[in-house]
Amino acid sequence: MTSPQTYEQQVAAILRELGVPASFGSDSAMPLYREATDLVPVGTDIYGRQQRLAPAAASCWQAMQMAAQQQGVSLVLVSAFRSVAYQRQIWERKLKAGESVQKILSVSAPPGYSEHHTGRAIDMTAPGCAPVIEQFETTVAFAWLLANAGAFGFSMTYPRSNRYGVIYEPWHWSVPEMAA
Repeated sequence: MTSPQTYEQQVAAILRELGVPASFGSDSAMPLYREATDLVPVGTDIYGRQQRLAPAAASCWQAMQMAAQQQGVSLVLVSAFRSVAYQRQIWERKLKAGESVQKILSVSAPPGYSEHHTGRAIDMTAPGCAPVIEQFETTVAFAWLLANAGAFGFSMTYPRSNRYGVIYEPWHWSVPEMAA
């Protein structure tokens, strides 16, 4: 009888299957994230899918979204919690489309390493702005976030030239674990 794999072993097996270098975890500044298990609904995203966050992050998001709305700014949810399995599906679609592992690593964390697994990260857009594009930084919503998100516990995880080597993601914001 074989013993069950640890979470780390499961993630390592998935990364091998996707062709991610075995050294990724030790070479990358990105931490391995565990999947949140306590999640609450926070509304639908731009695609009509129900999204969920960890309870404290959900409270921060809802308060921030309401405060922005009261100031005439609309923060539109694109994505929240993602399971390791869902992150794997994202990767598999990109690989099937012919993208290289290196290209995918620059724009998408591999399964196990996505901050979305924690239930404390969200991707946002604004009305009239396509999702997950750098032009989000030109919106009133982004300017509002820069001025106000910190008061609600949120910070931008991937600013320009970030330590993770991930592209600039003005749409991706998270609440630190201690706040959530």
